[in-house]
Amino acid sequence: MADILLAEDDDNLRYYLCRALERAGHNVISASNGQEAEETLSFHRFDLVLTDVVMPEKGGLELARIARYHQPEIKIMFITGFSGILMEEKDPSFKSDIVLSKPFHLRDLIDEVNKVVL
Repeated sequence: MADILLAEDDDNLRYYLCRALERAGHNVISASNGQEAEETLSFHRFDLVLTDVVMPEKGGLELARIARYHQPEIKIMFITGFSGILMEEKDPSFKSDIVLSKPFHLRDLIDEVNKVVL
């Protein structure tokens, strides 16, 4: 079981991702944007940040940088409708992070999360 911070601005997708992760045995705290997620990082330690790349107020790339600043060992997984290659071009430090491109199957998400945290 892992402690996961989920940042996703789409309410329906956030709900389904949270439920699927909880059913898989993980503890999940969700946030509707990067700013809300950053505030959560200040009072809770996580094993994994699962974040959308494009969100209002603060995007996933900035959230990942902040999370690693506070918790250098934290794992990061991105979910996006954009290409992971574009993310690497913007910031090569994200090259080793897992990127799931939307749409994806919930089973694939759970499998990838379990590989990262277990």
